[in-house]
Amino acid sequence: MTSEERDVRQDVRELGDLLGRVVERQTSRTAFDAVEDVRLGSIDYRRGSAPSRATVRERLAGLDPETTRTVARAFATYFELVNVAEERERIRAVRRGEDAGTLPDGLSATVDALADVDNDVAARALEDIRVIPTFTAHPTEARRKTVKAKLRHVSEVLADLDERRLTDREVAALDDDLAAEVESLWATRQVRPRRPTPSDEARDVRWYLEETLFDVVSDAYDALEDAVDDAHPDVDVPEVLSFRSWAGSDRDGNPHVTPEVTSETLAVQRDAVLARYDEELAALSGAVSHEGSRLTHTDAFEDAVAAQRDAVPRPAADADERYPEEPYRRLVHLFRARLDRVDDLRPGGFDDPDELEDALAALAADLRANRQETVAAEHVDPLSRRVETFGFTLAALDLRDHQENHTETVEAVLEREGIDYADLDEADRVEVLTESILEESVGELDADGLSDTAARVCERFDALADWHAEYGAEAIDAYCISMTEEPSHVLEVLYLADLADVVSLPEHCELDVVPLLETASALGNAREILGTLVENDAYGAALDARGNVQEVMLGYSDSNKENGPLAAAWDLHRNARRLAEVADDVGVELRLFHGRGGSISRGGGPMNEALLALPPETATGEVKFTEQGEAIAEKYANPRVAERELEQMLDAQVRARLRTLTDEAPRPKEEWEAAMDVAGEGARDAYRDLLETDGFVRYFETATPITVIEDLNMGSRPASRSGERTVEDLRAIPWVFSWTQSRAILPGWYSVASGLDAYLDDGGDLDVLREMYEEWPFFRTTVDHIGLSLARTEPEIAAEYADLTPPELRERFFPEIEAEYERAVELIRKITGRESLLRREWLAESLEHRNPYVDPLNLLQVQLLARTHRTEAEERALRLTVKGIAAGMKNTG
Repeated sequence: MTSEERDVRQDVRELGDLLGRVVERQTSRTAFDAVEDVRLGSIDYRRGSAPSRATVRERLAGLDPETTRTVARAFATYFELVNVAEERERIRAVRRGEDAGTLPDGLSATVDALADVDNDVAARALEDIRVIPTFTAHPTEARRKTVKAKLRHVSEVLADLDERRLTDREVAALDDDLAAEVESLWATRQVRPRRPTPSDEARDVRWYLEETLFDVVSDAYDALEDAVDDAHPDVDVPEVLSFRSWAGSDRDGNPHVTPEVTSETLAVQRDAVLARYDEELAALSGAVSHEGSRLTHTDAFEDAVAAQRDAVPRPAADADERYPEEPYRRLVHLFRARLDRVDDLRPGGFDDPDELEDALAALAADLRANRQETVAAEHVDPLSRRVETFGFTLAALDLRDHQENHTETVEAVLEREGIDYADLDEADRVEVLTESILEESVGELDADGLSDTAARVCERFDALADWHAEYGAEAIDAYCISMTEEPSHVLEVLYLADLADVVSLPEHCELDVVPLLETASALGNAREILGTLVENDAYGAALDARGNVQEVMLGYSDSNKENGPLAAAWDLHRNARRLAEVADDVGVELRLFHGRGGSISRGGGPMNEALLALPPETATGEVKFTEQGEAIAEKYANPRVAERELEQMLDAQVRARLRTLTDEAPRPKEEWEAAMDVAGEGARDAYRDLLETDGFVRYFETATPITVIEDLNMGSRPASRSGERTVEDLRAIPWVFSWTQSRAILPGWYSVASGLDAYLDDGGDLDVLREMYEEWPFFRTTVDHIGLSLARTEPEIAAEYADLTPPELRERFFPEIEAEYERAVELIRKITGRESLLRREWLAESLEHRNPYVDPLNLLQVQLLARTHRTEAEERALRLTVKGIAAGMKNTG
């Protein structure tokens, strides 16, 4: 059987049949019939064969608690399997596109873009760019790690059925394997019995880095090198990829992320990457079994051998005895001996990854000098790329905390020195901090007698110096400040780092201090914040010591929650451009860090499209962005998908940089920007009116399953910063997750129609909006994302949740929400000129197939939420509906 003979329909049908047989065999015929009745009834309604959902609703209401749980589990498991099948279809599409050379946004596009420029411009673009995915532990995945492992095995079996030439007997064996895995999946607990710890989350992120990305990163480089070679054979590909993580180091709102957790994360990551290098070196040893008498060595190789022998004399003697006639194997043996000593007390270990990389380069060059080009290319170069990318850290960590915690700590530390920092205005705070940093340090990181918050911050900065000494500064060299509003918030972190001796200006600074701008006030104040910092004597010196690069993080999640999708998108775009202009004015290089979420309403979506839609002024080369929650699994669980994701991101960033260097980037007309100014302000006003209306918080509590989500064992971090139920204090993740569960997806589209209508009522023209969609990447991407959120919204289902609210609240809010939705659908269709809200046909087909299977989970969830008293089985069923809807929507928050 070949891949041309299989498609997603066959995979879904076979997996669904397997699941059905398991349900019938493992539960009862009664439970199986209930699942089938609900499934078929839901399909009938969606196809127009049934006048209402009454039959499905009545069937669900009549189930006993245990059968209720079985139904919820069956639909949840079905979606887990469907997601694997759709992933397999994506791989088929990529393979077909590669064979035909028709992938629209892969490295074939890079070849075309590079072909239009000369060698110097191509080399400059490649030298400038770096793509930095940063993995975070939130929104956390709804799936257990055990479940993910089983689903990966299902994926591997489908790949074998799809891509291998098999005998009938081999096909039968794989079918049995698949059936066994589905049976085991059904018997496995789907919902975590306990809340994950930060160490669990760090382990989860590490799995993708260690098991997938470590292997595919060299493939992505190979593909990029081939693309560059097609256009410019004389241009080399420098380092363009690196990976970072917040898992185990992000302290903002999570009291469980202690210095001990961060220390453990650093240690385990180093152990993991060193173990992978040792595996690679063992394989390399088998490949370089060349007979020494037939080789002529370069001077660089002889020097490398001498250096390795001097570092580890005893292993050198062992290598001489073990491989007397095989010089390459002797050298690799020394590499392994030195690698083994990196993290222990024995002398001779590599001081840093650069030392290993240089030694590998000498080996590769000597192989090539002896006409062993293929051996060098296939066995040494990929390892060199891995060492270059992952170092001895696997992924560098970013620290993060809320600015209020730093301010409280600085107040306490300076109070012991007789300085009343709390009563100073902003200008005086900047002056005090500047003097304290540049002169002899004022204060000390002594946690004794401080509040719990201040003590924790002092302990973290004290530990930072130890981490740098143990793992190298590059292992944890960025500190992100949530809710930055003033320049002093940035200087406070620099001051605390100075007390920790991580900073000693003017010559020494081992930390990037990264303001996170996420509120409307902070974004509007971005020019003043950055301008003040660059001109500040202390911070200017720190910038000089860090290569004159300033990283600024833009917060998509909280900006959206505060302002609504249209206003937030325009604020972020406009202020990113302003930041780039300020950076250019004051002579620093800007690295933007995009805090994008997994869902559309938190800045998610295809990263390559997002990169190409950024203001051209920001395409300076380096770009950093968060990869969150279920998006990590979707992008990086499967090696072929992971490679494709990396290639798409590299293609987008190369093309964005080339457009800037050649001044060919599409730029908006003044008329378009004026339209967005009016629409954005109108949308913000409508959004704030909704959130600030009396009773809205109560409506949110009762029209979504937020109370259930807060109690789920889905993440180590609390759902709100203070534990209070306010929209302002609620984290963006449960906010979006709750609306997604109820199929309203309000954060993805609410107020868009009001904003566009404000522009049209102000004399705007629909034809201008159409022109913007056709010619302005930012507006097209924004509209497409809004269209996706609207397409995934189901007003009929959302109405079922609205019926749970007190009647007066339902009457006050739901008609307004429904009217905004209907007007938004109308406007998006007029702007795009499409009847479908979705630009991608395959996505529309996927939603059409999924909806009849998600609907029963929603109806069941509504019934369970309506019950004031639930049995344990019903509580478990309710949690399973949350998991199942998340899988069906392919989104948590």
